[in-house]
Amino acid sequence: MSLIEIRTRLDAALAAAGRAAGSVTLLAVSKLQPDAKVLQALQAGQRAFGENYVQETAAKWPPFRTQFPDAKVHMIGPLQTNKAKQAVELFDAIHTLDRASLAEKLAKLAQARGQCPDLFVQVNTGEEPQKAGILPAGLDDFLKDCHAMDLKPQGLMCIPPDGVDPTPHFHMLAGMAARHGLSGLSMGMSSDFELAVALGATHVRVGSAIFGARPTA
Repeated sequence: MSLIEIRTRLDAALAAAGRAAGSVTLLAVSKLQPDAKVLQALQAGQRAFGENYVQETAAKWPPFRTQFPDAKVHMIGPLQTNKAKQAVELFDAIHTLDRASLAEKLAKLAQARGQCPDLFVQVNTGEEPQKAGILPAGLDDFLKDCHAMDLKPQGLMCIPPDGVDPTPHFHMLAGMAARHGLSGLSMGMSSDFELAVALGATHVRVGSAIFGARPTA
Protein backbone atom coordinates (compact mmCIF):
# COMPACT_ATOMS: atom_id res chain seq x y z
CA MET A 1 0.00 0.00 0.00
CA SER A 2 1.29 3.48 -0.80
CA LEU A 3 1.47 6.74 1.09
CA ILE A 4 -1.16 8.17 -1.24
CA GLU A 5 -3.55 5.33 -0.39
CA ILE A 6 -3.02 5.83 3.34
CA ARG A 7 -3.66 9.56 3.02
CA THR A 8 -6.83 8.81 1.08
CA ARG A 9 -8.01 6.43 3.79
CA LEU A 10 -7.15 8.95 6.49
CA ASP A 11 -9.09 11.69 4.72
CA ALA A 12 -12.08 9.36 4.35
CA ALA A 13 -11.93 8.40 8.03
CA LEU A 14 -11.88 12.07 9.04
CA ALA A 15 -14.85 12.83 6.79
CA ALA A 16 -16.79 9.84 8.14
CA ALA A 17 -16.15 11.00 11.70
CA GLY A 18 -17.23 14.54 10.89
CA ARG A 19 -13.77 15.87 11.67
CA ALA A 20 -11.87 18.60 9.87
CA ALA A 21 -9.49 17.64 7.08
CA GLY A 22 -5.91 17.74 8.29
CA SER A 23 -6.84 17.50 11.97
CA VAL A 24 -4.90 14.24 12.44
CA THR A 25 -1.14 14.02 12.01
CA LEU A 26 -0.03 10.99 10.04
CA LEU A 27 3.27 9.75 11.48
CA ALA A 28 5.07 7.63 8.90
CA VAL A 29 6.95 5.12 11.05
CA SER A 30 10.34 5.03 9.38
CA LYS A 31 12.35 3.05 11.93
CA LEU A 32 14.77 0.63 10.26
CA GLN A 33 13.61 1.70 6.83
CA PRO A 34 16.21 2.34 4.11
CA ASP A 35 17.04 5.97 3.47
CA ALA A 36 15.77 5.62 -0.09
CA LYS A 37 12.23 4.83 1.12
CA VAL A 38 12.26 7.69 3.62
CA LEU A 39 13.47 10.07 0.93
CA GLN A 40 10.70 8.90 -1.37
CA ALA A 41 8.12 9.73 1.32
CA LEU A 42 9.69 13.15 1.91
CA GLN A 43 9.63 13.87 -1.81
CA ALA A 44 5.94 12.91 -1.85
CA GLY A 45 5.26 15.60 0.74
CA GLN A 46 5.23 13.58 3.97
CA ARG A 47 6.63 15.69 6.78
CA ALA A 48 5.91 13.86 10.06
CA PHE A 49 7.80 10.68 10.88
CA GLY A 50 8.06 8.28 13.82
CA GLU A 51 11.34 6.76 14.94
CA ASN A 52 12.13 4.29 17.72
CA TYR A 53 15.85 4.58 18.23
CA VAL A 54 17.94 7.57 19.23
CA GLN A 55 21.11 6.29 17.59
CA GLU A 56 19.41 5.55 14.27
CA THR A 57 17.71 8.94 14.29
CA ALA A 58 21.00 10.72 15.00
CA ALA A 59 22.55 9.10 11.93
CA LYS A 60 19.54 9.32 9.62
CA TRP A 61 17.79 12.62 10.16
CA PRO A 62 20.29 15.51 10.24
CA PRO A 63 21.01 15.11 6.50
CA PHE A 64 17.29 14.85 5.71
CA ARG A 65 16.52 17.94 7.83
CA THR A 66 19.10 19.91 5.85
CA GLN A 67 17.18 19.13 2.67
CA PHE A 68 13.70 19.22 4.24
CA PRO A 69 13.88 21.69 7.16
CA ASP A 70 10.14 21.49 7.81
CA ALA A 71 10.24 17.74 8.51
CA LYS A 72 9.24 16.70 12.04
CA VAL A 73 10.50 13.60 13.82
CA HIS A 74 8.62 12.01 16.73
CA MET A 75 10.08 9.55 19.23
CA ILE A 76 7.65 6.63 19.47
CA GLY A 77 9.89 3.96 20.99
CA PRO A 78 11.10 3.41 24.56
CA LEU A 79 13.50 6.12 25.66
CA GLN A 80 16.41 5.24 27.93
CA THR A 81 17.06 7.92 30.52
CA ASN A 82 20.75 8.08 29.58
CA LYS A 83 19.77 8.99 26.01
CA ALA A 84 17.29 11.69 27.00
CA LYS A 85 19.71 14.57 26.39
CA GLN A 86 20.35 13.47 22.82
CA ALA A 87 16.65 12.78 22.32
CA VAL A 88 15.50 16.28 23.25
CA GLU A 89 17.93 17.67 20.68
CA LEU A 90 16.78 15.32 17.91
CA PHE A 91 13.01 14.99 18.31
CA ASP A 92 10.15 17.42 17.93
CA ALA A 93 7.93 15.25 20.12
CA ILE A 94 8.38 12.33 22.51
CA HIS A 95 5.39 9.98 22.75
CA THR A 96 6.85 7.64 25.36
CA LEU A 97 7.09 9.51 28.65
CA ASP A 98 6.46 6.45 30.79
CA ARG A 99 8.12 6.74 34.22
CA ALA A 100 9.13 9.16 36.95
CA SER A 101 12.88 8.93 36.34
CA LEU A 102 12.44 9.94 32.70
CA ALA A 103 10.15 12.83 33.68
CA GLU A 104 12.75 14.09 36.13
CA LYS A 105 15.49 13.93 33.51
CA LEU A 106 13.38 15.66 30.86
CA ALA A 107 12.40 18.38 33.34
CA LYS A 108 16.05 19.14 34.11
CA LEU A 109 16.91 19.21 30.42
CA ALA A 110 13.95 21.46 29.64
CA GLN A 111 15.01 23.91 32.34
CA ALA A 112 18.58 23.95 31.07
CA ARG A 113 17.59 24.36 27.41
CA GLY A 114 14.62 26.68 27.92
CA GLN A 115 12.48 24.45 25.72
CA CYS A 116 11.19 20.92 25.48
CA PRO A 117 9.80 18.67 22.76
CA ASP A 118 6.06 18.07 22.85
CA LEU A 119 5.42 15.29 25.35
CA PHE A 120 2.88 12.47 25.39
CA VAL A 121 2.49 10.24 28.43
CA GLN A 122 2.40 6.58 27.49
CA VAL A 123 -0.45 4.82 29.30
CA ASN A 124 -0.43 1.04 29.70
CA THR A 125 -4.17 0.72 29.11
CA GLY A 126 -4.01 -3.08 29.08
CA GLU A 127 -2.04 -3.16 32.35
CA GLU A 128 0.38 -5.58 30.72
CA PRO A 129 3.34 -6.36 33.01
CA GLN A 130 5.78 -6.64 30.11
CA LYS A 131 4.79 -3.31 28.56
CA ALA A 132 6.00 0.17 29.44
CA GLY A 133 3.64 2.93 30.43
CA ILE A 134 1.88 4.52 33.36
CA LEU A 135 -0.96 2.39 34.70
CA PRO A 136 -4.36 4.06 34.36
CA ALA A 137 -4.80 4.25 38.12
CA GLY A 138 -1.50 6.10 38.45
CA LEU A 139 -2.02 8.68 35.72
CA ASP A 140 -3.50 11.41 37.92
CA ASP A 141 -0.57 11.38 40.31
CA PHE A 142 1.97 11.12 37.50
CA LEU A 143 0.57 14.18 35.74
CA LYS A 144 0.56 16.11 39.02
CA ASP A 145 4.22 15.21 39.49
CA CYS A 146 4.99 16.33 35.93
CA HIS A 147 3.32 19.68 36.49
CA ALA A 148 5.19 20.12 39.78
CA MET A 149 8.42 19.76 37.76
CA ASP A 150 7.12 22.33 35.24
CA LEU A 151 6.64 19.64 32.58
CA LYS A 152 3.46 20.10 30.59
CA PRO A 153 2.52 17.00 28.56
CA GLN A 154 0.34 17.78 25.55
CA GLY A 155 -1.30 14.39 25.31
CA LEU A 156 -1.46 10.67 25.96
CA MET A 157 -0.32 7.64 23.97
CA CYS A 158 -1.26 3.97 24.11
CA ILE A 159 -0.46 0.69 22.40
CA PRO A 160 -3.37 -1.71 23.01
CA PRO A 161 -2.57 -5.37 23.67
CA ASP A 162 -2.01 -7.54 20.62
CA GLY A 163 -4.94 -9.52 19.31
CA VAL A 164 -7.71 -7.66 21.14
CA ASP A 165 -10.32 -5.15 20.08
CA PRO A 166 -8.59 -1.77 20.58
CA THR A 167 -11.89 0.10 20.91
CA PRO A 168 -12.09 0.11 24.73
CA HIS A 169 -8.44 1.12 24.96
CA PHE A 170 -8.95 4.07 22.62
CA HIS A 171 -12.09 5.06 24.53
CA MET A 172 -10.18 4.86 27.81
CA LEU A 173 -7.31 7.00 26.54
CA ALA A 174 -9.67 9.62 25.11
CA GLY A 175 -11.58 9.79 28.37
CA MET A 176 -8.42 10.24 30.44
CA ALA A 177 -7.14 12.94 28.10
CA ALA A 178 -10.43 14.82 28.26
CA ARG A 179 -10.48 14.62 32.05
CA HIS A 180 -7.06 16.24 32.24
CA GLY A 181 -7.61 18.79 29.49
CA LEU A 182 -5.02 17.22 27.20
CA SER A 183 -5.57 17.75 23.49
CA GLY A 184 -3.21 15.13 22.06
CA LEU A 185 -4.15 11.49 21.49
CA SER A 186 -1.43 9.33 19.93
CA MET A 187 -3.19 6.07 19.10
CA GLY A 188 -3.83 3.87 16.13
CA MET A 189 -1.43 2.02 13.85
CA SER A 190 -1.53 0.41 10.41
CA SER A 191 -4.28 -2.06 11.30
CA ASP A 192 -6.60 0.23 13.26
CA PHE A 193 -5.85 3.88 12.52
CA GLU A 194 -9.29 4.53 11.01
CA LEU A 195 -10.97 3.36 14.22
CA ALA A 196 -8.58 5.55 16.20
CA VAL A 197 -9.56 8.55 14.07
CA ALA A 198 -13.24 7.85 14.74
CA LEU A 199 -12.49 7.83 18.47
CA GLY A 200 -10.52 11.06 18.56
CA ALA A 201 -6.89 10.36 17.66
CA THR A 202 -4.77 13.39 16.83
CA HIS A 203 -1.70 11.36 15.80
CA VAL A 204 -1.71 7.95 14.10
CA ARG A 205 1.43 5.86 13.68
CA VAL A 206 1.53 4.01 10.35
CA GLY A 207 4.58 2.11 9.18
CA SER A 208 4.14 -1.16 7.32
CA ALA A 209 1.08 0.08 5.41
CA ILE A 210 3.23 2.87 3.96
CA PHE A 211 6.68 1.36 3.63
CA GLY A 212 5.92 -2.34 3.40
CA ALA A 213 7.49 -5.04 5.56
CA ARG A 214 10.11 -3.65 7.91
CA PRO A 215 13.66 -4.96 7.52
CA THR A 216 14.94 -6.86 10.52
CA ALA A 217 17.20 -4.93 12.88
